[in-house]
Amino acid sequence: MDVNRLHFYIGLSLAVSSSVFIGSSFILKKKGLLRLASKGSTRAGQGGYAYLKEWLWWAGLISMGVGEAANFAAYAFAPATLVTPLGALSVLVSAVLSSYFLNERLNVHGKIGCLLCILGSTVMVIHAPQEEEVASLSAMAEKLKDPGFIVFAVSVVGSSLVLIFAVAPRFGQKNVLVYILICSVIGSLSVSCVKGLGIGIKQLFSGTAVLKDPLFWALVICLVICVSIQISYLNKALDIYNTSIVTPIYYVFFTTSVMCCSAILFKEWLRMTIDGIVGTISGFLTIILGIFLLHAFKDITFSLDSLPLYLRKSPHWFPGGQQPYVALPDEDMQADGERKSARGGNSKEEHPE
Repeated sequence: MDVNRLHFYIGLSLAVSSSVFIGSSFILKKKGLLRLASKGSTRAGQGGYAYLKEWLWWAGLISMGVGEAANFAAYAFAPATLVTPLGALSVLVSAVLSSYFLNERLNVHGKIGCLLCILGSTVMVIHAPQEEEVASLSAMAEKLKDPGFIVFAVSVVGSSLVLIFAVAPRFGQKNVLVYILICSVIGSLSVSCVKGLGIGIKQLFSGTAVLKDPLFWALVICLVICVSIQISYLNKALDIYNTSIVTPIYYVFFTTSVMCCSAILFKEWLRMTIDGIVGTISGFLTIILGIFLLHAFKDITFSLDSLPLYLRKSPHWFPGGQQPYVALPDEDMQADGERKSARGGNSKEEHPE
């Protein structure tokens, strides 16, 4: 087998396994949080940290760590246009497992919204340009000094502080988007830190003394802070809201935030073609539509069983699977029918047997 083809299949396998582990991690975490709630412990949504003593929650965290590691390794073997869209599989894995283990259900609107979110995110990533190659920490430092990225980073930190201290205490338990927005915008910075650390580790294995570089340790500290905030607010979202709602919305916002950060940091938008711009905008609009269907109709009970009985009848006994056309009776036809009935009754009275 060709070496490139072998690398492709290795990357594909790692990407798929990553989605399975990450999708399962949401279920394990939610299951652990539900067990704590049944014991009367202070819930994560109320500021409690009893989940740190729950082994199911730790199993979910380890599962997510394994999934992220597999996803990181997949980029070394397969192209990003393959690996990144496959992250949408974690949404499907989480939705399927939640229906079996958490007894959670999505109505028809939610299922359509979930599919639209996955479709839009996939289209957006496929049409995104390849990122510029950064081979060293010194080159990464130059990227981080760019005024555009500095403005973006300050905006992310500022908006996160507003959400954490002003919005979350008032609306966090009423609107699922609050906690997820915090996780998503902070996540864009954490991914940038991971990319920088990945470059540093590759240099370390090649013999460069990156451990003496202050940027390496600055990225480590920033990553720890960002991941800690993400975990805390993702737990609050999972504790309060339905997993089938949290998972796809988090995936959409997180993917969008990471794409924006990557475009600003690596100047990818300078090399975008017309079809790439159209594809990105189309994917983003599809994501917005999916979020609307998923969030606006989540409390409406609607399924195929809710349809009227005549719409649920199977038309298999008609030729071609279609029901024949039958004209609906109008007022004139009904009046004629009544006159004929009356005339028939009179004739019976005049000619009795």
